[in-house]
Amino acid sequence: MIDEKQFEVEMLAVRQDIDHIDKALTPLLIERMQCSERVAKIKGQAGKPVLDASREKAILTRIRESSAEFGDSLVPVYRSIMAVSRMRQHRQMQIADGIRQLVQEAPTTFQPRGARVLCQGVRGAYTHRAARHFFPDTDIAFIETWNEVFEAVAANRADYGVLPVENSAAGAVSDVYTLLMEYRFFIVGAATEKISHCIAAAEGHGEIKKVVSHPQGLMQCTEYIKSKRLEQQEYGNTAAAAKYVAESKPEDTAAICSEEAAREYGLAVLEKNIQNTKQNATRFVVIAKKPVLPVDADKISLCFSLPHEAGSLYQILERFAVHGLNLTKIESRPIPERNFEYDFYLDFTGNLHDDETSALIGMLQQELPRFSFLGNYKERQ
Repeated sequence: MIDEKQFEVEMLAVRQDIDHIDKALTPLLIERMQCSERVAKIKGQAGKPVLDASREKAILTRIRESSAEFGDSLVPVYRSIMAVSRMRQHRQMQIADGIRQLVQEAPTTFQPRGARVLCQGVRGAYTHRAARHFFPDTDIAFIETWNEVFEAVAANRADYGVLPVENSAAGAVSDVYTLLMEYRFFIVGAATEKISHCIAAAEGHGEIKKVVSHPQGLMQCTEYIKSKRLEQQEYGNTAAAAKYVAESKPEDTAAICSEEAAREYGLAVLEKNIQNTKQNATRFVVIAKKPVLPVDADKISLCFSLPHEAGSLYQILERFAVHGLNLTKIESRPIPERNFEYDFYLDFTGNLHDDETSALIGMLQQELPRFSFLGNYKERQ
């Protein structure tokens, strides 16, 4: 055991060695980046792609085998160096990828007036409230299921669909993420809405023994339901549950819904704010077949696949970290008929009008299987 003074003396000596090594490494790394620029010029003249997987694999194998016990530690360092190198090559070669073309051609302004907008459920739902914020002067139409929203947009029966994707208390709306990865429409807007549930019943009700609501609504009110010892019944939508109670008038059943839905269907509010947490909120997205790329967009969504191999996801996420982009959401789904291969959905901060960010997305587009750019939009809180 050494004392504090001896610790400082020994650490100073080691740090001086590290500074000396870094001083020697920096010009070598710059020289390596300059070699990458020469490579980019030659590849551009020959019409070759940036990624040469076999060459990179050979370099990593050589590093691992020549570095003795440090091989496994140096391989990720060289992976990062090569990822930055490819990025510089993409920028230098100005490859006419789909992302750059999309940035040049997509509108930068969201035009809600006169749009055909579709929500799952009925009037008074939380999704209805979110849709009105995006489309304040538009008549919102309703349909029974989330899948039908996607089908309607796919068939051009609707211009936009508004869907919930995540709740702060109950987590992701898994079915919607599955549909996002299946249809791969563009996300053109997102907003977070405060969720405040009430329990509401028809006039003349008796003792309430059962509550009906969407599964997410029930999950968000488990403490209240448990404390009252209520039976639960799932329904397709919180507002639809309110409508059912209003029309059927069951004496022992109440709906868990918004106060707005209770007013819409003439129900009596028995108790307010019954959700588990007062900070309850749900994130909604707007989907469309065509993108909108606002100049002040701050959120990017992507979808791609990766093989079930050690480190494959880390290697991709590392690229976002290198460029200072913050990952805010990740979901995965198995690819049908492919054993242990997955589609990944990612949300992260960024703006495609930034050259570095568009170059990164363009690089991922060329290198990743089943890649889809799903939108760059403004996230409203």
